[in-house]
Amino acid sequence: MALAFSDLHPLFADKGSREYDGEGVTQLEHALQAAAMAEEEGAADALIVAALLHDLGHMLNDQGETPTLRGVDDVHQYAALPFLRGLFPDAVLEPIKLHVDAKRYLCRARPGYYDALSEDSKRSLALQGGAYSDTEADSFLRQDFAADAVRVRIWDDRAKCPGATTPPLTHFLAIAARVATPAS
Repeated sequence: MALAFSDLHPLFADKGSREYDGEGVTQLEHALQAAAMAEEEGAADALIVAALLHDLGHMLNDQGETPTLRGVDDVHQYAALPFLRGLFPDAVLEPIKLHVDAKRYLCRARPGYYDALSEDSKRSLALQGGAYSDTEADSFLRQDFAADAVRVRIWDDRAKCPGATTPPLTHFLAIAARVATPAS
């Protein structure tokens, strides 16, 4: 079941005010901050949209408050894809799908990365399979859109600042409209 483009704003309006598990920001604030960081860094429109929507699966596959505390991996990176497929191109979908793998990669590739993760990100990492081995990290990097997923992951990690000022959702939905597939 795909979403219509017109469903995005109501989805954020309905579920965006929910706290982003243990991070001190809401789902909407987190999404807007990640998208704003992407835009500030001059990312392509598709990557800005991926940053905006990377955690949409948390809202679509609602597992309640802080599922990691109950040992639940909500597989949010995959949960949003059936809803977004047909609405956006792979340049949006693949970084969303790979942003959890990017965390696993970064834990292997960057010293100190794991230590900087929030407690919820550390719990989810354990549920998601932990840090990659060297072989897994190399395999990850060979995938299309892996570098974009790493960028989304880094914005994801930084997009947890209570009270940060960002452009409104309508600003980023206008960018998303430019990226959306013609039939949407």
